[in-house]
Amino acid sequence: CGVFIATVLLLEGVTASSFKGYAEHARKKTAVPFYIIALCLVVIVIGSISGFKIIRARDYSKLIKVDTGDFAKEVSEITFSNIPMLDKSSANVLANRKLGELSDLVSQFEVYRDSYQINYSGKPVRVTYLEYGDFFKWLNNRRQGIPAYLIIDMVTQEVSVKRTEQGIRYSPSEFFFRKINRYLRFKYPTLIFHAVNFEIDDEGNPYWLATVIDKRVGLFDGEDAKGAVLVNAITGESRYYDIKDVPTWVDRVYTAQLVLNQYNYYGRLHNGFINSIFGQKDCTVTTDGYNYIAQDDDVWIYTGITSVSGDQGNIGFILVNQRTKEARYYSCAGAEENSAISSAQGAVQQFKYNATFPLLLNIQGKPTYFMALKDASQLVKMYAMVNVEQYQIVAIGSSVTECAANYEKLLLSNGIIKHTTEAAETSEVSGTITDIRSAVIEGTTHVFLRLEGSDVYYKVSASAFPAAILLNNGDNVKIKFAEDKNAITTATQIEKLG
Repeated sequence: CGVFIATVLLLEGVTASSFKGYAEHARKKTAVPFYIIALCLVVIVIGSISGFKIIRARDYSKLIKVDTGDFAKEVSEITFSNIPMLDKSSANVLANRKLGELSDLVSQFEVYRDSYQINYSGKPVRVTYLEYGDFFKWLNNRRQGIPAYLIIDMVTQEVSVKRTEQGIRYSPSEFFFRKINRYLRFKYPTLIFHAVNFEIDDEGNPYWLATVIDKRVGLFDGEDAKGAVLVNAITGESRYYDIKDVPTWVDRVYTAQLVLNQYNYYGRLHNGFINSIFGQKDCTVTTDGYNYIAQDDDVWIYTGITSVSGDQGNIGFILVNQRTKEARYYSCAGAEENSAISSAQGAVQQFKYNATFPLLLNIQGKPTYFMALKDASQLVKMYAMVNVEQYQIVAIGSSVTECAANYEKLLLSNGIIKHTTEAAETSEVSGTITDIRSAVIEGTTHVFLRLEGSDVYYKVSASAFPAAILLNNGDNVKIKFAEDKNAITTATQIEKLG
């Protein structure tokens, strides 16, 4: 319209015989475009004003419904053998190393720089896809498509290459009309997409999940998911689902950013806009980071909640289901995540390890930060557990089992719990030592014991059990340990008999 008006004004000025005639003809020809532009401006102004927080604070705060929960009852205690040990960066390092082992793929494809946490076959994994190396490699492989995707087990740290009978033909690295964002736009021109994630169903079929959003406040504000489009990454078949009808195998409808923005609206504005500026009574915000928890075959976003004053402590935390947006708040004053990270890194400062962003666990009914400690090459070397309420309580171990055993001892010695759960979590064996060896691993002495009639070696940390270095062949001992199929099993407790 603007170009049309400018053109009319210019041409009329050239052909008009007088200024009065020029003005009259220009007014008639530009009236309709002018009114269209004016109407659009009015809609933009009214739409923007209708979304101002000062008049719509209550509507912003209602974008997410937050219930108060009981952490000890609602968050399951996870078995130590099922604790996720990898974060995004470590998973991507392992994925790239796996691709380097595949001679038929490494020269043509690259691992996508990100990965997505989902539940698959009852365990937490990260999935990622391959991209064409460049335009010419796309030309060479476009008919067959991308032949595989990767699954990174967050517990065992194993990477599986899942090859498809027919290649993945729809992806972000495609060109022209098979590029997934362009494909979605042409197929669903009226929908507003927030994010496109890679997921797999229970049979391992790859899909693209596109979250569809709506504006709930005014014309342009208050983003919220109203549904999702699932696209088969191989065939391109797609279907739109309302939010209540999304299949249960889907894990990531609500993105972390969408959820955190909605909680921040709730935390700041639930007592009104004026209160969010002056007084700020009960005004809260999320902390800087977040992580994911596998619970009830869904993925839940975890993040701490702190006051808007920006202090260094949390007043609680929230869990939000990424498929349903069910949100639960748990009151628990304690250390914020960055303080816990500093505590964990301080316990192994001689190694200069970096801690991953904390994962929230339920240990003996107590909220606990769990972190993997990584070296400069992003490989996991040790593990740490930090009590949320008393972040000076820090346990370190070379395995998750050892770390958990050390942590429960600290809880017991500090009077936080009255007994440990070792009986429920561990097995016990007694016998005579027939072989004993020692080794220094990452600066800590470990003793390896084999009992009579067994091929299994039990690893004992001398830092946790100093008396272990005094054991000899022929000594009778009782060992408690977590069930493990490996040839070397970590002992959680050892006692000399007789």
